[in-house]
Formats: sequence, C-alpha cells, structure tokens
Amino acid sequence: MNGWRETERLGDLPAWTAARFGKNEGLVFKDRRYSFQAVSDEVDRVARGLMAEGVAKGDHVALWLNNSDHWIFIMYAVAKIGAVLVPINTRFRTHDLDYVLRQSDSAFLITHDVSGPIDYLAMVRETVRLPETGADVDDPDFPELRRVLIVGEDGHAGVRAWRDMLAGADAVSADALAARAAQVSPDDMALIMYTSGTTGFPKGAVHVHNLVRNVAERAFRMGVTDRDVILNFLPLFHAFGFSEGAMMSAVAGARQIVTETFDPEECLDLIDRERATMIHGFEAHVKGLSEGQDARPRDLSCLRTGVFAAGPKSATPIVERGAKSLAPIKSITGFGMTEIWIGAALSTIDDPPERRHESSGYPALGYEVRIVDPETGAPLGPGVEGSLQIRGRYLMQGYYKKPDETAAAYTDDGWFITGDAAVWREDGYMRFLGRYKDMLKVGGENVDPMEVEGFLLQHPAVFQTAVVGAPDERLAEVAVAYVQKEPGVEITEADVIAYCRNKVASFKIPRHVVFVDDFPMTASGKIRKVDLRADAEKRFGEG
Repeated sequence: MNGWRETERLGDLPAWTAARFGKNEGLVFKDRRYSFQAVSDEVDRVARGLMAEGVAKGDHVALWLNNSDHWIFIMYAVAKIGAVLVPINTRFRTHDLDYVLRQSDSAFLITHDVSGPIDYLAMVRETVRLPETGADVDDPDFPELRRVLIVGEDGHAGVRAWRDMLAGADAVSADALAARAAQVSPDDMALIMYTSGTTGFPKGAVHVHNLVRNVAERAFRMGVTDRDVILNFLPLFHAFGFSEGAMMSAVAGARQIVTETFDPEECLDLIDRERATMIHGFEAHVKGLSEGQDARPRDLSCLRTGVFAAGPKSATPIVERGAKSLAPIKSITGFGMTEIWIGAALSTIDDPPERRHESSGYPALGYEVRIVDPETGAPLGPGVEGSLQIRGRYLMQGYYKKPDETAAAYTDDGWFITGDAAVWREDGYMRFLGRYKDMLKVGGENVDPMEVEGFLLQHPAVFQTAVVGAPDERLAEVAVAYVQKEPGVEITEADVIAYCRNKVASFKIPRHVVFVDDFPMTASGKIRKVDLRADAEKRFGEG
C-alpha cells in the first residue's frame, strides 16, 4: 500500500483512511452513520478535547465503555495524542475496577453514567473518592487518577461531562494537535490490554503501535477491501473486536457496523439489511447465529468470510453447521491471544473446508511457531501433541509492572509460552488442542476435554457444555460434564452418560453431569473453566 509507513501509528489511521475513502460510509452504530471523513473529524475533535482536559503524552486512559461510536473515536484519539489506552471489560465490577485502575496507573477514566441496567457511575463512586465540587480527583488510594469523564446526556457531581469536554476542544488548535501527534513514535506504548482473566486477576499486555502493520498484513491475506462490510458484535475491549473490527475497517476502508452487544436476531437482521460481508466470533456466536438463521431465514447471500474460533475439536461441528446455516460464507480459523495479538496463524479462503474448519491455520507473516515437548523443550514433528510457543515482532512488550510474570512467560531463547497444547498436521498447518491445564489424566490416560465436549454437542438436547476434571481416589481424576440444555428439552444425567457408552472410550465418559442455566464466562466468550473446576472439586472431591 502506497505510503503505508505513514500509518505505522495507530492514531494516524482515521486520517489515512479518510484521505483515500473519505466520502464512503465508514461507521454505523444504531441510527448514527458516519463517512470515513466524519470519523476522522470526530477523532480529531475528541483528541483536542482530551488535550484540553490535560491528557498528556504517555498518560494512561482507562476506557470502561460498551461498544459504541464513541468507543471508536476515543480509541483513535487517545493514540493520536500519544496517550495509552487501557480498555476495561464492561463485565467488571467494583473489585475488578479497583484492581485495573490501580495496576494500570490510569490517569483518566472514561465511562458511562448508566448503560442498560448497569449503573457504572455508582460503581465508580463506590471505588474512587470523587470530589464534591469540580472534577479533579484527589484520592490517595489512586494517586495517578486525575479525572473521570462520563459519556452520557446528563451532568453529575465530581466528574466531567462529555459535552463539556467536547466544548473545550475549541481551545486546542489543529496545529497544536498536529504537533502533539508528530511527537508519537511507532515504538511508543499504545495499549495495555488485560487478558480475559480465566485464572485469577488479569494481566495487562503492553503493545506498541506496530499492531497497525499486523492488521494490514492480515487484511491482505484475507482479501479485505473497501467493498467489504464488517459486522462487529465482538466487545471492543477485547483484542478480537478491537483488531478485526475497528482496526480492520480503517486499514482496508471497509464499512463497519458496530452493535452494542451480541444479539443473534439483531445481528442476522443487520447482515441482511446492511449486506455485511464479514463476521467474526467464537463458537457461542456461530451457534447462536446458526440457530437463529435456521429458525427464521434471512438473505445472507452477502456473507463472504470471517474468522471463527481457533480450531479446537469441540468447535468443528459448530463451525460445520455454521457453514451450512450461514452459507455462502467461507469461514476461516486462526490462532491468537492478547499477548501475541490476533492471527499468529490463519487459514485461507481458498483452503478446502476441512482445513478451514479443523485446523488453526498456517503461521502468519511476522510470526514463528513451534510445538515442543513440554518436558525437554525439543521441537516436535507432525502428529505429536506438545506445547505451543510463538515468537515474532507483534508480541507484547511484557505484562505491565509484572516482571516476574513476564519472565516466566518466555523461554530463555525468547519464545512466548502460550500455555496451550497443539499439534502439527502433515500439511504444515497447526491445530490448537486446548489449554494444558484443561487436559485430564484419568487413570493414567490423557483425556482432551474438548474432544468430549465436541461429542456431547452433537446431542440434540445439549445447547452448550464444558468438561473439567474432579479428584478421584482410584483414578486420580475423572471427567465432569457441565451441561446447559436446549430450551424446552429434557435430558438427565443418565441420558448423557448412556449417550457416550460404546461411542467413546470408557475413560473419557463423564463420571458426573451437572446441569446449569448458564456458564461463568470471560469477556471474549470463553467459559471460565477455573470456576467449574473449583465447583467440581467442591461437589465431588474426596474428603
């Protein structure tokens, strides 16, 4: 792409896109529509407003906001003025907010007053001592925090209203903004993105501006152009939605439709009405969209492609169903995580369905991938399961203020230890098998819980399932299946166990079945198995 080096800074992207596709519609949120030029203009207005509020180069700006057009403007504005964006999971509550604000050294917090049934401002007041007058925070428990800005219609005591912040933008000239933007280096910290937190407190992965190049390379590989329309229902505080929706739209000039949350019926209607060509998601998203489309078909002939899941065995039947229900989409699989960013491996649209549905792709530009023996570190060949490790130019700079955890995450020769099990296929593609900590050892036999989950999901009464281990005096560990039933369908523990008999190895059959109304979930839509393991140990543990 001509002049691509001009866009190595995240904050430059909106203006770069506007210069090429300015009149094209670039962003849709609810009934609000913006051209790419209008997006760029609004980013600059927010950037000047933040400068007027006192946001300095290098300041950390926490963003605790549901998906919206504001989210897009803020993410680019913060980057443009050389500050560091700290997205916060909107499912977090006071305990989590307290932790992230402290640990990230955030100087500013931008959030809602109220969104739906959730009173965000009340949680902020419970966490931070806000001033009775004015908006300057002086709380010794949060020494770095200077101001809270509220995106809402009304003003509130002790915080800064968004409309007042925007009004202050006139005090900062375009030349002053340009001068600030020129100070930003592509090697500066741009983002502290916290992990999903499947185990304990999340860690803040630090990234610099080179993620722009990463997304550009993937856009080329996926053939994304200004003719594409991306429906983005993934949370923007998560790397998947941030990268494949917000950044991909700007890099390729593709129109982006943002939804506040994931609602399968709304999303299917939007695909039909807006003629979306790309969607991305995890198994739960594919399953919800497939069921909604099967129940009330829409015209989805516009769908071209999208990244689904990461190739685990449990995902294959769901992705295969999606290929039929959401036809003519040619979904692809890939592998990524917050620390290494999205798409360390990716399949291609031209791959046969088996590769697109069952592998986790081929190593992408800028990455090296190896699978090693977890005990010896020796590289493994095709067909042998091992520990997945990755090295490359898009990996995080480290976990923010966690040197011990950062050091433990890398081998002595600089490979990031993903904590995942994987295997090379004979065709050179890799396949993600699951988290190593999730693997079970039943009577000395290895059991991949995702294999059991994939089998159980084929039962017509099983809506969603997760398999974890519980202690057992004789076998050391046995499988426990947590099952969410399909609405209106009855199934018993005996039914589930009988379904497995004579179809899977006896040591893989769940010893216990627990029915649940819903699952504890991470922000990215993954089941928090750490919570299920604790529950299983409490229910079934010896003694």
